[in-house]
Amino acid sequence: MGRFHRHDDNDHGHGHGHDHEHGHGHDHGNAPGGRFGDVIGDHSGYETGTERVTVLERIFGENERTAEANRADFDAAGVTVVNLMSSPGAGKTTLLRETLRRLHDRHRIGIIEGDIETSLDADRLEGFGAAIALVNTGDGFGGECHLDAPMVRSALPRLPLKELDLVIIENVGNLVCPAEFLVGEHARAMVFSITEGEEKPLKYPVMFRTADLVLVNKIDLLPYLDFDLGAFYANLRAVNPKAITLEVSAKTGQGLDAWCSWLTTVTGRSPGAV
Repeated sequence: MGRFHRHDDNDHGHGHGHDHEHGHGHDHGNAPGGRFGDVIGDHSGYETGTERVTVLERIFGENERTAEANRADFDAAGVTVVNLMSSPGAGKTTLLRETLRRLHDRHRIGIIEGDIETSLDADRLEGFGAAIALVNTGDGFGGECHLDAPMVRSALPRLPLKELDLVIIENVGNLVCPAEFLVGEHARAMVFSITEGEEKPLKYPVMFRTADLVLVNKIDLLPYLDFDLGAFYANLRAVNPKAITLEVSAKTGQGLDAWCSWLTTVTGRSPGAV
């Protein structure tokens, strides 16, 4: 049985990645028969032939070369880039509105807004002094479910990089594909909504594994939901024991000062330190 996928050799996915088929002896945790906590998976229904592996290697190879070019341009401009990911409806855009409201007079911020169609989210971020570049992915196969490095590169001429301190990429809402593609970012953050269920780190481990920071959003709803916060943290630690976590509510403002402080910290890093 062969299964093509990619993974990185460090915890946050900023080192080199490599692609391979299963069947050799290194531990993936969620390999067939592998387990996170008490969850046991069966991947026997997923077969990948040699031709498909070759095509995927070329796609990821092109992406990584472009991601390196993006990173070089970001470093040359002295701008820090954070890739913000989540499932649809987790609250990224509302969080970004509140972020811009709090930080617009302290940092020069740019936004790369990724959506399959419409400018609705980009429109919601107008009026806070941020430079915004919209990337719609609807011309892909039914709409690409993520931003990859070439898509991010297409947005760069529309941002005044040398005049910015921080660029936040609001990736397309999807809990799988955005985590697979490096785009040249310095750090990754993800927004997890407690309405999604405490089991999500186990079901979608790649996203949670590659995040430097996990924002546990809509925490104001906790008294009204059958959501086990302790079980969520245990599941998250099973796939990413080093992730920083912040409990936030983009609606009430809880935790947003800590989130803004984290952004300020990464923005003030030395080049290449994140």
